[in-house]
Amino acid sequence: MNKSLVHIADLSKIYPGAIESPEAGRGTYAIQDLNLQIEAGEFVAIVGRSGSGKTTLLNILGGLDRDYEGQVFIADQNLAKMDDVELSKMRNQTIGFVFQAFHLLPQLTVFENVLLPSRFSDYSDTEIFQQRAQIALARTGLLHRASSLPTSLSAGERQRVAIARAILNRPPILLCDEPTGNLDAETGQLVLDLFMELCENDGTTLIIATHEQRVSKAATRKVVLEAGRLVDDGGKA
Repeated sequence: MNKSLVHIADLSKIYPGAIESPEAGRGTYAIQDLNLQIEAGEFVAIVGRSGSGKTTLLNILGGLDRDYEGQVFIADQNLAKMDDVELSKMRNQTIGFVFQAFHLLPQLTVFENVLLPSRFSDYSDTEIFQQRAQIALARTGLLHRASSLPTSLSAGERQRVAIARAILNRPPILLCDEPTGNLDAETGQLVLDLFMELCENDGTTLIIATHEQRVSKAATRKVVLEAGRLVDDGGKA
């Protein structure tokens, strides 16, 4: 049993068919020999240049990429030993995803977008989920836009809807890939404040891939990747 909420041991990910790596002779390392542990309630910023492996690491942690070497445990569950059904259940209940591109369905209202994770839940009480959706939208300051379509919202509002959707099932982990990358400074700060509130008040574990210094400075821990390798772990930005 691993005490850490996230436990990564000797993780490597190779993209075949690109420039050959001298060691493997079979592709390019996206992640190489990475060891990392993250405790519950941490706010971890994953930083590094484009191509350093940030998004690849998030995809592996979220069970979206299963083609890797090494071991990855989320809440004592070995991702490599989980079948597709088990992985889907974990993604729905344990992990919330927030992406730079929002990924809202344009034909659904804000409220309907936030409710989407409930469609894949084993829990069937629709009234409870509707209450949770209202609470999530209230926390993000968008309850008054519940009946609006995403196309009528600003970029910052759409990102806050995406966060409300991500926290509907109250997951202990949020994986965020450049969540403020498409936002202006003021709106980005609003989103960052919301993340910090989730971490401090709810105990949510935040793992955020970012190139923005304001995000890494707000984090309690900074993990630096360089060409797929962990070159610094735990320093305050």
